[in-house]
Amino acid sequence: MRLNADFSKRAAVHFEDTPWVQSPSAGVERKMLDRIGEEVARATSIVRFAPGSAFAAHTHGGGEEYLVLDGVFQDESGDFPVGSYVRNPPTSRHTPAAAEGATILVKLHQFDPADRTQVHVDTTGLTGPAAQVFEDVREKVQMMVLAPGASLELDTSGGCEVFVIEGSFEESGETFGRWDWLRLPPGAELTARAGVQGARLWTKTGHLADQV
Repeated sequence: MRLNADFSKRAAVHFEDTPWVQSPSAGVERKMLDRIGEEVARATSIVRFAPGSAFAAHTHGGGEEYLVLDGVFQDESGDFPVGSYVRNPPTSRHTPAAAEGATILVKLHQFDPADRTQVHVDTTGLTGPAAQVFEDVREKVQMMVLAPGASLELDTSGGCEVFVIEGSFEESGETFGRWDWLRLPPGAELTARAGVQGARLWTKTGHLADQV
């Protein structure tokens, strides 16, 4: 499967316009944002766990990064409520579940193979218009808060992704609301402005430089 697989092009996915697709695990569905591969894939998805659902134990050969959007996500290391940002590096293993249900934004098989850094950040405790969540030599992850009508300023030299947590923004005449996603290629011009209620965004920059 190849979905939004050309990283030299702009890609946009709107939550309300995208169907849920059943996964191999009962009660676990996903909305695919980009994907290269079949069940083991380089993928960015919104994944919804019904109450009591779980995945079998598995190893993340290419790493896993996720942000909890709703409910409480769980594995052997603990409970991860809304706002939890987690990076499970390559070779890490876990058994994900959601006793009461959960929805997450997740990125798979997108780590440096040598990365062994485990990260857990409670983003609900971060403040300021641009709070750093994670940074290394190849990428930067931030939680950004825009006032109504404010411009979104990002370094797009290495590409960027923008995911709407709350509120909205407009880019290239297109409006992005709650749980909508935008990806721009390296060097693209970003001209985006928050809507009338402002916006709270998850952003990632720099990570697409080696994809085009």
